[in-house]
Amino acid sequence: MSDAVHQGSACLSNPSCVSLASTIQSVARPVLIKLENVSVRAGGFALHALTLDVSAGAYAVLMGRTGSGKTTVLEAICGLRQVTNGRIRLGGRDVTDSPPAARQVGLVPQDAALFPTMTVYDHLALGLRVRGHGNGRIAQRVEECADTLGITNLLTRKASGLSGGEQQRVALGRALSWQPAVLCLDEPLSALDDETRAEIAQLLLTVKASTQVTVLHITHSLSECRLLADVALRLEDGRITQASA
Repeated sequence: MSDAVHQGSACLSNPSCVSLASTIQSVARPVLIKLENVSVRAGGFALHALTLDVSAGAYAVLMGRTGSGKTTVLEAICGLRQVTNGRIRLGGRDVTDSPPAARQVGLVPQDAALFPTMTVYDHLALGLRVRGHGNGRIAQRVEECADTLGITNLLTRKASGLSGGEQQRVALGRALSWQPAVLCLDEPLSALDDETRAEIAQLLLTVKASTQVTVLHITHSLSECRLLADVALRLEDGRITQASA
């Protein structure tokens, strides 16, 4: 096991661990993700008058119990669930009624949601193709992302033959290749074994440092929050509040 994996494993299991990011002096940054009195419904479940501010470049972790509505919030930000009241602003732009493709948000779903018959290369190229990039630019970005995520050797493989950790790396690459302003992660570590979980956690820190993308990471795990977050949030009783990591 690598030193990075050992460090990640120790930090994820140590209640006193404090994120490296939290030791850095914060500076005033513009708000990139903003919810203004947002109400949203998922079947018989509803959240009302949610407010949220996440600054540009932050790694925000939203914690909450199973069933508290964390994924519903994420879906509303991504445009996958229509809000019934309030406004969603990304980078100062009102995207409340905008389709998902117009929001500059990359999403990694909890189950990765890869297409089993597509190659890893095609997954990383997908977002670039639908946005009309040429083959040269696509090849460049796929190569860059694959190198960052350590999956260059997997580019010709199909998703159906990948391990859980490899699938998460590919899902990250698909979400990041077209360089979104916001990266939304729905419990990206929950289905992984301990060693793979530590590897992907370290990878998320590397991605954040190298891309400066603004991250909203959903989890029920306090240890993940302590390792990764520079902004800790909690969804409880229908309200989003600052949390102590």
